[in-house]
Amino acid sequence: MHKVMLLLKTLPFKLLSYCKENWIPSLVVFYLLISSILQAITSIDIGIPCLWKTLFETSCPSCGLTTSFVCLLRADWLAAWQTNKLIYVVLPAASFYLLQDFWRFCTK
Repeated sequence: MHKVMLLLKTLPFKLLSYCKENWIPSLVVFYLLISSILQAITSIDIGIPCLWKTLFETSCPSCGLTTSFVCLLRADWLAAWQTNKLIYVVLPAASFYLLQDFWRFCTK
């Protein structure tokens, strides 16, 4: 319990240190979050287009994940499911991985 309370007190500093140490993934996640929030609020799409679809003119299994995430931000659960069902696997798995990695960083 003491460890958790200490972590909560120093969380902003730990998060900043974590982002500095992992600056490339942090920039990618930050860009994806900002572009998705912007698209959800204003419908302005500054997201990176799918390279696979651009080169081969066919959809890949992850096509539509960003659109599905934007639907989740708008609380449109059905549209997220219809856009790409993988969002309900990828988002929890990625969140778990990031939280686990951050926890390991904080407790080392």
